[in-house]
Amino acid sequence: MLSWLRGIGTVMGCGVSKSSQFHKNSRKAVTTIKAAVLIQRWYRQYVARTEMRRRYTWHIFQSIEYSGEQAQIKLYNFLGYLMDNFTPASSERNLISHIFREHEVCLDAEWERYFCYKNIEVPEVYSGPHLTFPLTVEQAVGLLEAFRNKKQLHSRYALQLLLETWKLLRMLPNINRISTCQSKEITICGDLHGQLEDLLLIFYKNGVPSLEKPYVFNGDFVDRGKDSIEILLILFSFLLVYPCDVYLNRGNHEDHLINLRYGFTKEVLTKYKIHGKRILKLLQKIFSWLPLATVIDQKVLVLHGGISDTTDLGVLARLDRHNYVSAMRPPKKRNSSSSGVSIDADLEEDIWNTSKIFQRRASVSYPKPLGPRDCFQNRSLQDFSGRIKVKMEDELESSRRRESVYQLAINRSEKDVLGVSNDSVTSYDNPKEEWRQILDLLWSDPMSQDGCIPNEVRGGGCYWGPDITEDFLNKHNMQLIIRSHECKQEGYEFCHNRKVLTLFSASNYYDVGSNRGAYVKLGPDLVPYVIQYQASSLTRELTARQSVGRTERSALKVLREQLFAHKSDLICAFKKFDKEATGLVSLNDWASAVESVMHLDLPWRMLCSQLVSCKSSDGTIDYNDWFNELAFKGPNAADHIDQSLLETLYRHRSTLETIFRIIDTDNSGFITVEDFRQTWKLLSVYLKMEITDEDISHLAVTIDSNNDGSIDIDEFMEAFRLTDKKSRLERGRSMFMGTVTDLTKLEGDPSI
Repeated sequence: MLSWLRGIGTVMGCGVSKSSQFHKNSRKAVTTIKAAVLIQRWYRQYVARTEMRRRYTWHIFQSIEYSGEQAQIKLYNFLGYLMDNFTPASSERNLISHIFREHEVCLDAEWERYFCYKNIEVPEVYSGPHLTFPLTVEQAVGLLEAFRNKKQLHSRYALQLLLETWKLLRMLPNINRISTCQSKEITICGDLHGQLEDLLLIFYKNGVPSLEKPYVFNGDFVDRGKDSIEILLILFSFLLVYPCDVYLNRGNHEDHLINLRYGFTKEVLTKYKIHGKRILKLLQKIFSWLPLATVIDQKVLVLHGGISDTTDLGVLARLDRHNYVSAMRPPKKRNSSSSGVSIDADLEEDIWNTSKIFQRRASVSYPKPLGPRDCFQNRSLQDFSGRIKVKMEDELESSRRRESVYQLAINRSEKDVLGVSNDSVTSYDNPKEEWRQILDLLWSDPMSQDGCIPNEVRGGGCYWGPDITEDFLNKHNMQLIIRSHECKQEGYEFCHNRKVLTLFSASNYYDVGSNRGAYVKLGPDLVPYVIQYQASSLTRELTARQSVGRTERSALKVLREQLFAHKSDLICAFKKFDKEATGLVSLNDWASAVESVMHLDLPWRMLCSQLVSCKSSDGTIDYNDWFNELAFKGPNAADHIDQSLLETLYRHRSTLETIFRIIDTDNSGFITVEDFRQTWKLLSVYLKMEITDEDISHLAVTIDSNNDGSIDIDEFMEAFRLTDKKSRLERGRSMFMGTVTDLTKLEGDPSI
């Protein structure tokens, strides 16, 4: 009995001991779970903050990029307007007339004589690649290796290669049609934008073009990057070696007017100082002959931009693509004079200009003509500046009163409207419609909503929705559209129920780490296989945290410059909240005021800590001190310039530089003081603002420090820069070209 009780006690004692241990372990488990929940919550918040930073950084970059494209189109429309309405003898017209000489009257044989390379000697000290024609695959690969090693192709060989390319392109159709049956896979590449390291990486990973490895390159080979001409020469060399296995589509940047703003023109003239003008002219011809699209197995359409609700592959296949030297303006017809010399004449009569406003949409907006050419005889920019300020409401009202008259004329045949004979009219069925087809093909973007609307963000082309994609694919019995034109963070993106694929091959486009590049391989099953990459070795050495922080800082530099450029508008917005004129606003009011001016839809409250450091003890912001914080290069020059003029310069730097490049007809990089004055007069009319001669003279004297009567364009643009690093969006290279040694600085930066 006693032993039995002891047994019970032992058992009960053991039970108590186990229960105590269980409760102890339970408490530890609860603590562990709570810790895990806290860590998970912290991690989710960290990921959310990182994603928000990534998104607003991306939004800043894209907003600046698209506003630049829109400004370029508006500027070109304005200059074209001046050409159409100013007397040919006016000095202002003469400044810009050369950029519109798109159809110089020469036979192809005459052009070939102009582009002749035979009188160009190659010196013995030249150590770059030597080419003989017809090209061999060994020479194409050798050219690739030479460019990898930073060597330059001699201008003689460059002209010869380009001339052979031009001859070949003239034999190609508007729409290439290829098949996967004869090869296992076709590789498709998107925008390269002068980034040679991306092309080299693609060839390293995927192999160079060959009979067994055909390629389609989908436009935008040039601009922004620093190796655009090298990319063209590589692609053209493989095109000559494998004309049935390398296919090149035209992009919106294969346009000499776009090249003026985004760096390609300057790159060519810098690398080929003696023969650069001839090379550029030949490239202008080549760009106009690039095919517009490629169809794979009759099922996949590859084009650069996109489609619209009026896109017709039949029209695109029939039109004369070389007439569209620039897609930003309808082509001109040519009449023949009695002497047999062809004369350029504008296809767009006043009837077309006036009717534009009543059409379904206008991909590129044109200012309405102010009257017949006769009323502009002997007019100057000063006379014109007052007239151009007519309000849009007045223009609309005036146009409505004449709508019925013009609508009747529009419905008449083209022959009756233009008043010309069949002999003098080109073979276009409808030149304006053809131009719109090309414009939409090169400039359009997809959207998530149904429908088709003007692309007012870029200023050209349209936005098209899933319904337009569905209708287009059904009409042409296709299953997929592959397009480029838009930078994507992952290098690609599907939309419209995976029936539209955007492909972008320029990695680190906005800055190192900002995005991946990608290319696609298509086999006989036509299922896209996407390969992603990043070309920079530095990117692979950065952590995700460092990469986001680095790209964010670059975006904030661009944003600070934009904020400073809108200083006057921002101060007015701040004063609406600062009723007592204290110079202080709350954080909420600061964020509201900035958004009301910038319209960027950014998280300004969160960004405030990175943009503003001059906060008072109560958290309010001194907005005057905030603007004083923004430093810029060349402060001594800026101190003596009118503030409104300085702000105009900052806000429209790229537009001003584009006008400078246009006026610099000899491509010397210098313009006279008088041309400098004319540039500012053009800008003042374009911006519809008053800039006095005194302000312009003061600015010219300030810049012309050595008093030699000429102004260095590059020095002028560099003298007025807010940040130390030039924007990647302006010059085509990273705003922060760091090295591995910068990693320690990145790690210690509290902002990342």
